[in-house]
Amino acid sequence: MEGHLTPGASARPPANLARGSTPPSSSRMLTRYLTDIEELLEHQHWEAALREARDLPQIVVALADPALHSSAEAVTRWGERWIAPEERTTALVAAALQPSFAESSTAAAVPTRALRRLQLRRHVRTAPRGYPLEAPADLAPAEREAIDTARSLVQSARLWYAHSGCHDSTVQANLARLAVLR
Repeated sequence: MEGHLTPGASARPPANLARGSTPPSSSRMLTRYLTDIEELLEHQHWEAALREARDLPQIVVALADPALHSSAEAVTRWGERWIAPEERTTALVAAALQPSFAESSTAAAVPTRALRRLQLRRHVRTAPRGYPLEAPADLAPAEREAIDTARSLVQSARLWYAHSGCHDSTVQANLARLAVLR
């Protein structure tokens, strides 16, 4: 279900790549979506940031599929490839990698709501600032986990796009399709 890479494109990030050094996405829609999540974190809207971030695995899997389909199996494979193993162990990240689909766990469906929210970012031109590394020290464990989960999913999506999605003709075609659809 994943898109086809152009020759020379890497399906996995280089082993020596530091996770914090991933360049920002060159897709305006995707960049804005990721920046919106970071801004929600900055403004301490933990639940809203987590809700948006949990859609990222479905979005990137759908972008890599010619029909914009996403399945639980494909989302799990994406998470195994792009999210660091130590980050996949948290309950919230694991939940994001097990999206609920109406029919069955292997049925592919278009994540319409998530793609629509991504699509709405296409006209926004705010440059990404990045989320400050420091979070308030006096957070409840649930808030800390929401921040860590959102950061992990955003960073994984940036890593995926920088090392795979930007070289994938299917991803680029789907981003272009979303940009012109109303």
